[in-house]
Amino acid sequence: MNPTNPQDIFKQEAQELLAQLETTLLDLDNDPGDMSLIDAAFRALHTIKGSGSMFGFDAAAAFTHHVETAFDQVRQGKAAPNRDLITVALRARDQMRLLIERPEEADPAAEEALLASLHQSLQPIAANASPSSREQTWRINMRLPRDVMANGTNPLLLLDELRSLGSATVTPLTDEIPVLQEFDPAACYLSWDIVLKTDKPREAIEDVFIFVRDEMQLEITPFESGAAQTPDPGAAPETEGLPEKTGAVLAGKVHETPKQEARQPQPAAASASVRVTAERLDELMDRVGELVITQSRLKQIAASSSDQQVRAVAEEIERLALELRDTTMGIRMVPIGSLFGRFRRVVHDLSRDLGKQVNLTMEGEETELDKTVIEQLNDPLVHLIRNSIDHGIEGPDERAAAGKAPAGQITLSARHAGTEVHITIADDGRGLNRERIRQRAIERGLITADASISDAELFQVVFLPGFSTVSEVTNLSGRGVGMDVVKRTIEALRGKIELSSMPNLGAKVTLRLPLTLAIIDGLLVRIGQARYVLPLSAVEECVELPPCDSALPGQCSFLNIRGELVPFLRLRELFAARTPPDRYQKVVVVAAGDMKAGLVVDQVIGNHQTVIKSLSKLHSGIEMFSGATILGDGAVALILDIPHLVEFGQAAEETMRDAA
Repeated sequence: MNPTNPQDIFKQEAQELLAQLETTLLDLDNDPGDMSLIDAAFRALHTIKGSGSMFGFDAAAAFTHHVETAFDQVRQGKAAPNRDLITVALRARDQMRLLIERPEEADPAAEEALLASLHQSLQPIAANASPSSREQTWRINMRLPRDVMANGTNPLLLLDELRSLGSATVTPLTDEIPVLQEFDPAACYLSWDIVLKTDKPREAIEDVFIFVRDEMQLEITPFESGAAQTPDPGAAPETEGLPEKTGAVLAGKVHETPKQEARQPQPAAASASVRVTAERLDELMDRVGELVITQSRLKQIAASSSDQQVRAVAEEIERLALELRDTTMGIRMVPIGSLFGRFRRVVHDLSRDLGKQVNLTMEGEETELDKTVIEQLNDPLVHLIRNSIDHGIEGPDERAAAGKAPAGQITLSARHAGTEVHITIADDGRGLNRERIRQRAIERGLITADASISDAELFQVVFLPGFSTVSEVTNLSGRGVGMDVVKRTIEALRGKIELSSMPNLGAKVTLRLPLTLAIIDGLLVRIGQARYVLPLSAVEECVELPPCDSALPGQCSFLNIRGELVPFLRLRELFAARTPPDRYQKVVVVAAGDMKAGLVVDQVIGNHQTVIKSLSKLHSGIEMFSGATILGDGAVALILDIPHLVEFGQAAEETMRDAA
């Protein structure tokens, strides 16, 4: 997409407006009588129609005009909002998106049927509507900013829209047109005086100028009944009731009236944000990553140099690289609420199609996550929510028999947990059928009939390709396709997926995702002759391993840290280091969620800005590492997967306790 193409810019803005419209309509579905939401929906439709017409999307603008008209009738009290109107408006919103993004795929017959449904949703109310409002005459004086045409606004379209409200007499005012030598063909020097007779309210007139209201000068005043006659084009225009300067202009006395400072166009407010393509952000992040690697190399060179100036410059570059890294990372981080908001429509449509009452609750919408991660989470979350509604939430009769509320509940939440973000999808439905899953797993040869496995291990089989416990195939489920794709997508993001359930209390899916896929602060350690990186945000503290513990056999022991027993792992044994251990080994205490574990290393080297590089597919099965990085001397260091190691340590602790 070319950001300099006006049509591409409109498409980007239309996506935001359509998302805003969908959110407003879903809010309106819960409270159809909220007129502020009606106004918000009307403004979004009005903006889409006006911008679409301006940038050549005539089909989208024409279709949107019909939907806008329907909401305008609601605003004027000629029709009352109802859920049928909102349902049709949501379908119309999808049609607008199709007409903007892929107009060649639009079906005229489907569009006509949709407009018929829209008209039908208003018809029963419009038949009993109150009589139309009394006509009123307004005098409108408008002066647009000089750069209005350069910014893409056509004044003639504004005048045409005013004429569509009623009978309008338009008089152009030419008092600010300069001499030819000073004339700028891209500037707007005209202003207009309009006498408009309409039955529409004042708000409808103001909505015409919704795009340029903040930058223009606009006066809308009731026109006195004595002056309501339409001016004779051949006669001198009337000046009574006009501002002083306007009257002087119409009387041909521009030179006698000084220019009023208040009538000068005001400069447009500076934009608070700049739209940048995602590709440029990714490219910037790549460059920052290479800069961080080069800075690490410079740091090593400076450390071996006796030149104080070289060391000072290296320290300054390190500080600047760190600030640049944090700034760039901040640009990439976006609130996860931008993703969560999309699923309200999914729940709304599915609950209607399946005849179930489902409420969606969202928590932790302010939690920030790397935009690259968020972009890839939409499809997995849609599938998990569909599964919860289709398989988990019971129908009204079944819920009543179980003593539950008629409406099912789905909770979508996000929270930070160290270097991870945990996203949870929980429902209060019937839960997973453990026996059916076990039986299907035995039938497929995934487990033996006498196997003793935990629920967490058993539930993981639902993520295998083709696995399904549903006997009847529907348009939503039953083919065993989807859950394996969800798991592959999450693992490709260096995340993990967990599934838990309680009979008749519901199921919960937890996605554990890395906070970012780019650069992290790391702690560089040495084990044998190899160096490894631990994510610094997961590190609690570093202590020295007591000599009495360094000789204990096995992979796990316990360390008493201020009265708390913390299991620790000897990474030398896990990684099969062949060199003799250092005399004074260190224990790095790390945490993942509520669990802690100690990792025994030979040496703690220090902090390291870590540019994460993904492992190849050949190494994707190595669970103890989440990636790799390049050190300042060009060597490769593996990044330890802290959650996996903590789980390993906790499992070893439970095994030792069971044995004891």
